Amino acid sequence: MPVKNRFAELLPEITEWRRDLHENPEILFETHRTSAIVADKLKEFGCDEIVTGLGRTGVVGIIKGKTNTSGKTIGLRADMDALPIFEDTGLEYASKTPGAMHACGHDGHTAMLLGAAKYLAETRNFDGTVAVIFQPAEEGGGGGKEMCDDGMMDRFGINEVYGMHNWPGKPVGSFGIRAGAFFAATDTFEVQFKGKGGHAAKPNETIDTTVMAAHAVTALQTIVARNADPVSQIVVSVTSLETESKAFNVIPETVTMRGTVRTMSTENRDLANKRVPEICEGVAAMMGGHAEVNYIRGYPVMVNSEEQTAFAAEVATSVSGGCDEVPLVMGGEDFAFMLEERPGAYILVGNGDTAMVHHPKYNFNDEAIPAGCSWWAEIVEKRMPAA
Repeated sequence: MPVKNRFAELLPEITEWRRDLHENPEILFETHRTSAIVADKLKEFGCDEIVTGLGRTGVVGIIKGKTNTSGKTIGLRADMDALPIFEDTGLEYASKTPGAMHACGHDGHTAMLLGAAKYLAETRNFDGTVAVIFQPAEEGGGGGKEMCDDGMMDRFGINEVYGMHNWPGKPVGSFGIRAGAFFAATDTFEVQFKGKGGHAAKPNETIDTTVMAAHAVTALQTIVARNADPVSQIVVSVTSLETESKAFNVIPETVTMRGTVRTMSTENRDLANKRVPEICEGVAAMMGGHAEVNYIRGYPVMVNSEEQTAFAAEVATSVSGGCDEVPLVMGGEDFAFMLEERPGAYILVGNGDTAMVHHPKYNFNDEAIPAGCSWWAEIVEKRMPAA
């Protein structure tokens, strides 16, 4: 079953929705305009139930099939939020909000799921129920967790859940997936080194926090190089060092260090959680100072269920002629919270030769819309075939 003809017909309309969303990006949970547009369109499509305010600004639409002898409900999830980035695309529909941009393609995800919802509400050629899930705050806010914490899975009786993300570098409309651990757990840390400040010409009278921080940056890499199993996946990155002084001749009293840890297993996640404070506190103590460490657990490892992954790949192959097994991704994805509550799968759809996500020149490729919409629709129709 190739791309559905209906989505080729709907492409200009879905593209118009997508570009409007691109022009009006909203960050984290502040997706008020986007959520309202989604709810209005779901009402226009004739969804049987529309619930707003889940996970603060999330929206769920319920579409019932012609029959329901299966008793199943499948969840389809798209994210809605943008990033705090200044756009540099020069597009005629570029962001009108300075400092906010759909630089990860969530505008495309939302538009594709709306297209699938329109089709499914028109045809209802399935035996069961669909919950179309529009989630805020994927980009660091944990909107998926908040929707789950609001009882979404039980409230709508969702049995399985499926998600999708565009992927620059893959041919437009092609698909890729992998079973098991797929996207990494994303933790962060902030360390404040405290010593004794003073004049840079008299370092002997200070307890130098910049030297503490410099040693800690290097020492933290021993977590990867000497503590973790060499064949496992773990990244420890220090990304920011900030002192209280901008002067050339002052040794600062404090230095703040920030960074991130990416892991693919609970064991490595726990290891990093233990070793980051031990190393930073030990380095500071060795030099006569001390360190205050705040280690924050973010998104968990996103794990695709075996059965649902095989099914998702089968559907992708029916739509595009194939589905690649793709490498692990050390980026994070808060769809992980939904997959912790229900079996399901997350797939990548090709965005073509475009700038990478989270780049100011990135733009979602509208040519991917028919494939993405078709995959979501086929997930429903093949998983819950009409009686």
